[in-house]
Amino acid sequence: MPRIETPEPLLRSRMPELDTLRGVAVLLVLFFHGFYFIAGAARFHGPIRWFVLATDAGWTGVNLFFVLSGFLITGILLDSRNEPGYYRGFYLRRALRILPAYYGFLLLLLLATRTGMVSRSASWGFLGLSLVYLSNVTNLLGVPMQYGALWSLAVEEHFYLLWPAAVRNLSRRFLPWMCGLIVLGCPALRAFCYWHHYEYTASYTWLVADGLAWGAMIALLARGRLSSRRSMFRFGSACVVGTACLVTGLLPFGVGSSGTLVGGALMMSLINSFFAGVLALALVVGSGEWKAIFARTSLKFFGGISYGLYLVEMLAFDVVDRVLGRWGLLVSRTSGSFTLVLARFAAGAALAVAVAYLSRWYYEEPFLQLKNRFGLHPIKRPSKETQNLALETKAAS
Repeated sequence: MPRIETPEPLLRSRMPELDTLRGVAVLLVLFFHGFYFIAGAARFHGPIRWFVLATDAGWTGVNLFFVLSGFLITGILLDSRNEPGYYRGFYLRRALRILPAYYGFLLLLLLATRTGMVSRSASWGFLGLSLVYLSNVTNLLGVPMQYGALWSLAVEEHFYLLWPAAVRNLSRRFLPWMCGLIVLGCPALRAFCYWHHYEYTASYTWLVADGLAWGAMIALLARGRLSSRRSMFRFGSACVVGTACLVTGLLPFGVGSSGTLVGGALMMSLINSFFAGVLALALVVGSGEWKAIFARTSLKFFGGISYGLYLVEMLAFDVVDRVLGRWGLLVSRTSGSFTLVLARFAAGAALAVAVAYLSRWYYEEPFLQLKNRFGLHPIKRPSKETQNLALETKAAS
């Protein structure tokens, strides 16, 4: 008889399903920029048109990244909140993980735009604001957004700066309510901005933080009321099915278009709630007998290099566009065959993956190894405190 594996805890020291989801997220973004973003779909026909239209959904990969980041970072903070050196440990880990690649990329962007490798421009004002993670508010400061991928990294950095203090100082019972307040508050702010003709679709942190809040809420509940696989499955199913029902019911009111009040306020909310459900279900499947579903080497590979790939993929496509331009070839929404679009995608994606892979293992990894020198030991997940709280919560319910 085949051996049936005993389900593992939802929270483990290694959760391969998260790498798989990161791989899905970065591939969504890569295909979006490689196809619909540059070529559009209006001039194509048949299966090609449907394929290109499908890649339009790739921009939602950023929402999936937000949900994953909220979950992972909140989990790290919760499992170390009572340890000595809480702030020092967290910020040193984050600095070693994100700053080398980020500042290395800004230098690469500077060199590429100043030497003519790409047609894109990057002003000193934009680079300076990006240096201090303000690339998502450049428009407020009179500086145009000149490299779109950086806005979401600025949002995450603001989350890193503010959320550790909340987790450290607020009650464990209050934190989920705070997450709920953010989940409801962001669409309310978007609706307010819509009514007053402000930039309601802008990438300002206060308008897009609800994805991070969804992930944080799952991390909190997974250490409490949703600590069992059954309860997490019910939660994830409710999120996915509930989102589908809401989308269906709100389609007549324009939820599918950001140009309407309902769409402008709720479209992002529904995308975030869907991905929250996907994450919850992934935790259940990834800890059970069907965990092989997430043991996809290719997706885990892309998940492992997702940070660097997200940083460089637009610049890689710019380099390819520059080369094609010198040969008199141009890919746009009005020119270029689909064969040329495919060739551009293959060359740009290959270049981006190669750079991201080399960066991850030969540039970023030495910085990550410095954790041992600073005495930053791996965080145990979940901690004894969180296990006790989960048991108490289940007993009380």
